[in-house]
Amino acid sequence: MRKIRIGQIGIGHNHASEKMAALRRLSDFYEVVGVVEEDESWWNRRGGFPEYQGVPRLTEEELFNTPGLEAVAVETDGFELLETARRCVDRNLSIHMDKPGGEKLEPFRDLLNEFRRKHLTIQLGYMYRNNPAIQYCFEAVRNGWLGEIFEVHAVMNRYDGHDEAYRRWLAQFQGGAVYIFAGHLIDLVVAMLGRPLRVTPYLTKTRDDNLYDTGVAVLEYPRAVATVRTGVTEVDGMKHRRLIVCGTKGTIEICPLEQPADRYRLDPLHLRLTLLEGNETFAAGTHIVDVGVMNGRYDNQLIELAKIIRGEMENPWPFPHELIVQEALLRASGVQL
Repeated sequence: MRKIRIGQIGIGHNHASEKMAALRRLSDFYEVVGVVEEDESWWNRRGGFPEYQGVPRLTEEELFNTPGLEAVAVETDGFELLETARRCVDRNLSIHMDKPGGEKLEPFRDLLNEFRRKHLTIQLGYMYRNNPAIQYCFEAVRNGWLGEIFEVHAVMNRYDGHDEAYRRWLAQFQGGAVYIFAGHLIDLVVAMLGRPLRVTPYLTKTRDDNLYDTGVAVLEYPRAVATVRTGVTEVDGMKHRRLIVCGTKGTIEICPLEQPADRYRLDPLHLRLTLLEGNETFAAGTHIVDVGVMNGRYDNQLIELAKIIRGEMENPWPFPHELIVQEALLRASGVQL
């Protein structure tokens, strides 16, 4: 089983260190050749994290010239993701790119087209895609257990009310909290229902500063409505992150979406399944379903990336899906397209 030679560019993204930890942990799939961070301010702040200890610090050119390099984890600060990704595809490298995909749609569309033209892989860092509870929900929807879906309610909040530096950083994006967090949820809605007919944003400032720190987006479909709520003002909000999918024959509720106290402990995830009619697996009524453990927030996704690059599987998140998610996210963030 060929190991993928991979490097990481950037440590400024908030998921960067955990991504490096996952790549190093998945030593059967990856050989980590180095990390690039040419901004000394980021290196001074995060370069000493234990996840980077023992990993060679390279320049970008040194990384690109590494013999046998096949992939890059793009983990720069949010403003630099697309530019970095473009340099990677220009070097014929597949990437895992953290999200979101920029505040303009056309550059993201052009990036996807370049990866498509070169038959390279781009994987977006939407972390719930490989969550076992989410995967179980998707399978139930595909199997028709819930009937025709008419409502989705998704929430992804946290609390950063006293982190003034973070609030200033977040305020630089037009959609604020919605732009940074709602993509995770819109990704799931689009996976189940496809491209929305219309997206209506409702952005709110709870304080007298420049940050839209809470927001709701309404995604309309011919026979369904989805609401996506996100913000950075809910006390203990990570424990209340949820997905509720309602259909004519049943409902699934997942809450919390992951174990917020410790992302790497081996505790099982559960979901609540209520069925109007029984099926081959469950009787009618309400069931608490144990969907197994989540060994790491990013492990299964990065394993999937290795298999895609090696040609062992097709990318289950194709280019059209990524573009629909990005378009809906920008509309949810109040961006005029």
